[in-house]
Amino acid sequence: MKKWSVLAATVLLLTGKLYSQQNTTMKNMEKTEHYTFTLSEKVTREKVHFKNRYGILLTGDLYLPKNDLTNTGLPALVISGPFGAVKEQSSGLYANHMAERGFAALAFDPSYTGESGGEPRSVASPDINTEDFSAAVDFLGLLKNVDRKRIGMIGICGFGGFALNAAAIDKRVKAVATTSMYDMSRVMSKGYYDATTPEQRTQLLQQLGEQRWKDAGKGVFQSGPRLNAEKLTGGEPQFVKDYFDYYRTPRGFHERSLNSAGSWNATNPLSFMNMPLLTYIREISPRPVLIIAGEKAHSRYFSEDAFRMAAEPKELLMIPNAVHVDLYDKVNVIPFDKLEVFFKEHLK
Repeated sequence: MKKWSVLAATVLLLTGKLYSQQNTTMKNMEKTEHYTFTLSEKVTREKVHFKNRYGILLTGDLYLPKNDLTNTGLPALVISGPFGAVKEQSSGLYANHMAERGFAALAFDPSYTGESGGEPRSVASPDINTEDFSAAVDFLGLLKNVDRKRIGMIGICGFGGFALNAAAIDKRVKAVATTSMYDMSRVMSKGYYDATTPEQRTQLLQQLGEQRWKDAGKGVFQSGPRLNAEKLTGGEPQFVKDYFDYYRTPRGFHERSLNSAGSWNATNPLSFMNMPLLTYIREISPRPVLIIAGEKAHSRYFSEDAFRMAAEPKELLMIPNAVHVDLYDKVNVIPFDKLEVFFKEHLK
């Protein structure tokens, strides 16, 4: 990180390539969907739609255990993340594995991204993305085979912060877990390791203000620079290489993912600059919090600090030798057994 300025690294975090619509393949007049993982033979998957409180139509995939399709009273999980990813990537993989373990699991695309609605495209909001989680709770609670008193949340990467924020305000959520958590408002407003100086913050806000005039004059939103270019040039920090290895390779690439083939709008950081996500994290208590992080993750300090801020009952699980993106898709690293035990214990 010594060769990289804090602001440059922060900008890299926030952006990917220009947004593009899904490339479809037609076979026998049917669209073949691209997922970065294989659907379990023990699970069914159904595309669903629901609106949030702002009227934005969200799209998700509902995963159900096959053996429980006709039953009532299933415990349920709402899952989203990472920041800039889509449901066909990490969140869907989590939902697939948790459905194998007896949960109704809903992985969804957040507002303004993926297959979900919202205009303009490629923006994020600490308020609206928090609301997206609660809208997913609305949807699950209306299903006949779900027990609305047994709903939990999993937030991955940047959506870990949104999940904690949603759980604090939404008392219907009985337990919440995060993996490789980012506090997006913190990193956008203060940079990595809170190293952004007041002068740098002022300069960035001035630049964003100027960009607003440019966008207003043109009538279109300028895209920010890319996070994951098609090739690495050498000298990048290890975490940038790790992101590239997931988002820009067949391992995790998805054409609708902003981190794989898109970018956030250049002014996207504005909504996070003075909206601290974790202000009310203590209000999750007495409901339990499970925070999971990789021992060698560059983002580890977000999880450790969130754990310190949260009230009991809480648990911090550190995964030995794991880096940030290991908890996106490495099923031999992601502690699914622990997640199963945690939610079965607390979604009673």
